[in-house]
Amino acid sequence: DIESDEMSFLCVCLLLQVMEFYCESCETAMCLECTEGEHREHVTVPLRDVVEQHKAALKTQLDAIHSRLPQLTAAIDLVTEISRQLNERKNEAVTEISNTFEELERALHQRKTALITDLENICSAKQKVLQAQLSSLLQGKEHIQSSCSFTEQALSHGSATEVLLVQKQMSERVIALARHDFPERPHQNAHLDCQVETEGLRRSIQNLGVLLTTGAVAHTSVATGEGLRHAATGQHHTITVTTKDKDGELVRTGNAVLKAEIASVDGNRAAETEISDNKNGTYEVGYTLRTEGEYTFSLLLYGQPIRGSPFRLRAVKPSDVPQSPDDVKRRVKSPSGTGGHIRQKAVRRPSSMYSTTKKKENPIEDELIYRVGSRGREKGEFTNLQGISASSNGRVVVADSNNQCIQIFSNDGQFKMRFGVRGRSPGQLQRPTGVTVDMNGDIVVADYDNRWVSIFSSDGKFKNKIGAGRLMGPKGVAVDKNGHIITVDNKACCVFIFQSNGKLVTKFGGRGTSDRQFAGPHFVAVNNKNEIVVTDFHNHSVKVYSADGEFLFKFGSHGEGNGQFNAPTGVAVDANGNIIVADWGNSRIQVFDSTGSFLSYINTSADPLYGPQGLALTSDGHVAVADSGNHCFKVYRYLQ
Repeated sequence: DIESDEMSFLCVCLLLQVMEFYCESCETAMCLECTEGEHREHVTVPLRDVVEQHKAALKTQLDAIHSRLPQLTAAIDLVTEISRQLNERKNEAVTEISNTFEELERALHQRKTALITDLENICSAKQKVLQAQLSSLLQGKEHIQSSCSFTEQALSHGSATEVLLVQKQMSERVIALARHDFPERPHQNAHLDCQVETEGLRRSIQNLGVLLTTGAVAHTSVATGEGLRHAATGQHHTITVTTKDKDGELVRTGNAVLKAEIASVDGNRAAETEISDNKNGTYEVGYTLRTEGEYTFSLLLYGQPIRGSPFRLRAVKPSDVPQSPDDVKRRVKSPSGTGGHIRQKAVRRPSSMYSTTKKKENPIEDELIYRVGSRGREKGEFTNLQGISASSNGRVVVADSNNQCIQIFSNDGQFKMRFGVRGRSPGQLQRPTGVTVDMNGDIVVADYDNRWVSIFSSDGKFKNKIGAGRLMGPKGVAVDKNGHIITVDNKACCVFIFQSNGKLVTKFGGRGTSDRQFAGPHFVAVNNKNEIVVTDFHNHSVKVYSADGEFLFKFGSHGEGNGQFNAPTGVAVDANGNIIVADWGNSRIQVFDSTGSFLSYINTSADPLYGPQGLALTSDGHVAVADSGNHCFKVYRYLQ
């Protein structure tokens, strides 16, 4: 309260008129009597000198806190402006949504009107023909009835003279009517149906429109990569921006508004920048500088500088830049082992992630929980692992293709056991590719080179083989709710469905590009509707069939964009029907809804995949992937 503060200040002033001295030892004001009493041994100074010192200190502190007012005012203005812009963009979006759907409603109404008009015209034309025929038939009927009536009357009631007079005329008329060709067969049909295919439209409407936003803020978001500080002239450089929210947590979706600018010392733009959205909360910013010198590299997220921006960037001649390990690129063979035409693109990581002499700054975060394995033949080592599966009792089962064995791990990556002997006899493995676990816990293995499917108990004891003599190159394998074993034959380009005893239920497919054909199909999964999901490798698509093999729909095309593939391989389906696909050529994992609409990526940025193959969902809800090019398997967090 102001009045009480004034009274306190007045009391202090009256007190200070009495207290003229200050004890430095006790840090208190005192009167003349106290200096000669209890404080006589202490150092005392005039109170007015101490007060001046305190006033000066208070003024300094006041100036310091007062200087924060413009900062707070600017912050208030900025947050207020963002709030205003948010409301403005919400209103714009509402208007756009309303206008879009009103246009669609008008288009639907126009189409409805056009269909009804066409319907009326077709019906009118048909009715015109039918009415003309009907008129002719009615007229003929009337003539016959009239003639019959007249003749009957003459015969019944006419005199002999009257009969003789009309006999010739009536005879000619009756004969003519008897011979007349009436249009007794219909000149038109009543076929008039309206077929409106709405299933595809309903799917489109259900997925029509998407709301784009993120929780990303600039002051917690970071940039990584040597391209932030150093560049070689004439060479393309890429840095990675990782967006985070206000709490420093990684934002796992894309679409943030990021701008990048490289300027020379005089403020002129020095290079064009291109920004690639990885759709997982990270962004790649690429540029090429042509001239040596000092530059500023500005990265703005929603108009605000990210942490550390602007960065000081120096460009030098390529000969002055030491080579880093990521200058060497790798290649892998086709996953089918036939040396296919698709070449794996190297995944380029920020060079700071390889450095052994410099501490990592702001390493990229991702969903990786753990990875297991390296190239080798020992336990927990792999050579070209391919299929992967997970059991309900918490085990991860891996088909170690070139080591001719099956390896089993716990959900947390601990090695449990392995089994398999190389050979071409029943119970032996020549080239295991696909693997799954059935409802009884038995392990079902597709053996590509032995051309059959082997069934082992949970502890690796051989039980049975199926498909011998029918299969040419089985790759992926799955088990449906009925216990049927579904096998994708990579060589024959078809899908076989067997009973568990080996009896063939049905097969479908063939080599080609149509809906019921494949080009090197790889893996298969079954959803909760017992529908069959197959990755069509060289057709760069995923195809979905009923349990009986009837084509339902497909999705995907060749490319690097959202929902596109460069040779899809592994596939899994979660409890909600979402479809998870390993994109081999693009070295990534994509997630789609049950209708094949793109949802998101699983973030694998920090430890990139290299030719991923089999996919599985573990019993604790994570995604396991066979990273064949890196000879390991990885387990990622997955939020359904």
